[in-house]
Amino acid sequence: MKITKRTLQKTIIAISTALILAPTAALADSHDKNATINYTGPVDTVTVSELLNDTSMFAERKAVVEGVLLRQVNADTYIFSDGTKEIQVELDDDIHMPQAINAETKLRLYGEYEGGNTPEIEVDRIQVI
Repeated sequence: MKITKRTLQKTIIAISTALILAPTAALADSHDKNATINYTGPVDTVTVSELLNDTSMFAERKAVVEGVLLRQVNADTYIFSDGTKEIQVELDDDIHMPQAINAETKLRLYGEYEGGNTPEIEVDRIQVI
C-alpha cells in the first residue's frame, strides 16, 4: 500500500484535531446536566389572579407561582391553582420529578405566562416546597 503525501497530511490533521478536541469533550461530558441549586429562601412570586388581570393576546411575562396541580388535562398540560384562581400550565418535556406528586403536593412553578383565549404558564422548572 502506497501512502501519498496528501493522505499523510490528512491523517496528521485528523490526529491533531482529535488531540486538541479530546480534553474539551472530556470536560463537557463531566458536567452534570441535571444538577440544580436547591434554594429554599424567599422568591418573588405572583398570584394567578394577578396574571389573569392581563389576558390580552400579547401578554407575556416571566412568572413564579406557588400552589398545586389540581388535575391533568393531557400528557403535559395540567390545571394549577394557587388558592386564588385556576390556570392551565404546560410542562416542558425535559421536566422530570424525582418523586411522585399529587393534588396536595405544594409546588413552585417557574415559567412564562402567556395570555390569549386560553391563558397558560409554560413551565420550565418545578420545585417541591
